[in-house]
Amino acid sequence: MYAIMGVTGQVGGAIARTLLKDGHRLRAVLRDESKAGPWRDRGAEIAIATVEDAAALSAAFAGAEGVFVMVPPDFAPDPDFSSARAAAAGVTASVVAARPKKIVALSSIGGQHQSGLGLITQVHILEETLAPIAIPTAILRPGWFMENSAWDVQPARETGEMASFLHPLDKPYPMVATADIGQVGALTLTQNWTGRRVIEIEGPKRYSQREIASLLGTAVGRTVTAREIPRADWEARFQAGGTDRPAPRIEMLDGFNSGWIDFEPGRHEHVVGTTPFETVLADLVRLG
Repeated sequence: MYAIMGVTGQVGGAIARTLLKDGHRLRAVLRDESKAGPWRDRGAEIAIATVEDAAALSAAFAGAEGVFVMVPPDFAPDPDFSSARAAAAGVTASVVAARPKKIVALSSIGGQHQSGLGLITQVHILEETLAPIAIPTAILRPGWFMENSAWDVQPARETGEMASFLHPLDKPYPMVATADIGQVGALTLTQNWTGRRVIEIEGPKRYSQREIASLLGTAVGRTVTAREIPRADWEARFQAGGTDRPAPRIEMLDGFNSGWIDFEPGRHEHVVGTTPFETVLADLVRLG
């Protein structure tokens, strides 16, 4: 049996669905009982626990062959990332108490760095906190989520423009569908290994902002143009969008644009997924 955190989110949900499809027993770990129904209907066991309650989370992990762990994402974290540190500590205490046979943890491209990561600092903290544990651990470091383009669907429909914070517009970036991350995460949980693994994940090709705008145009049925947002405008734009502490997001974007946030070629396992951006965009347009 596998215990999976974050099943109501993109990656945890993709891992859980893949495991169930492949016939594995699943314990879905949720924060909110009201969201448990669909997972019970799929045949999963249910455990209600949060990262703030290490005892409940330990009970959720107890008896598991393997666990998938993550820290809840925060897009406007405290300057000292205190919430991420507390969450990582709670997760770590729980797996130490439960002693599953293996751990798969969600990190990110660039998660190896100690600074210059912005929002990605949160998963770097989880990597560091799990590092001393003597349980086989696999760290997933996916590229930029293709599903982040959900924010672009409505403006593309209405204005024919796609605002871009990744610069320059012709530079291809490693991106990946969460379905592919789910496939890798589920497969990894069913494997046996010793020590620590790092698994980088990207899609079948790299995409520039201009190319994504063109694909988005096809999906929404009109011409869409990528428009580079000047860096000097980022803070005000993010604040206007409701982000009261935009500095971590800006630092992350700077890291991508400078090349600081990237994979480590030749150092780790590197998996290339199969889901093209077109498939993800079609789903986003259909759902949006």
